[in-house]
Amino acid sequence: MSEIDSKQPPSSRNILIASAISLLVALIVLFSFILPAEFGSDPLGTGELFGLNALSRAENPFEEQLEVHKTDYVEFVLGPFESVEYKYLLDMDASMLFSWVADGELYYDMHAEPAGLGEEYAESFEQGNSDSRMGSFHAPFTGIHGWFWENRSLDTVTVKLYSSGFYINSTVFRDGSSYEREMRSVTE
Repeated sequence: MSEIDSKQPPSSRNILIASAISLLVALIVLFSFILPAEFGSDPLGTGELFGLNALSRAENPFEEQLEVHKTDYVEFVLGPFESVEYKYLLDMDASMLFSWVADGELYYDMHAEPAGLGEEYAESFEQGNSDSRMGSFHAPFTGIHGWFWENRSLDTVTVKLYSSGFYINSTVFRDGSSYEREMRSVTE
């Protein structure tokens, strides 16, 4: 008889042991690597150890928007101790790029108010003193988002704002009144 013919099939006990070991290995892989990388759940701490948690936070970089892309340029001249507020109406998750440049230092406050809730619910994102700021902004909620600038010097200061984004309209708040500025989309 050949050696192949003399082999016995594995016993039920050996099959159960192999199955249990396979299940244990699968659970270790699941909890150590798959959950941290795919779902951000890290019960064993291996996701943090191997840097797998970052994989679960990776998002699709493409964001579809509901509004047509618009560009805007506006300039304000601020005499000593004058101020102006300029805001865009943005839907939640809408984005814009901006650059504002002044020919002197201004106090600024980049903030937003949720739609329909009023000034008492305003949220400030950045404030300080500067003659310029550049960046991008991603609206955390639907509402008006923009800047308050105040000239705290004895000189006249001009501030110029360039922006591009998925906003609906813009409003100027100055001298106790407000008015909407007409903007055109890039398709017009």
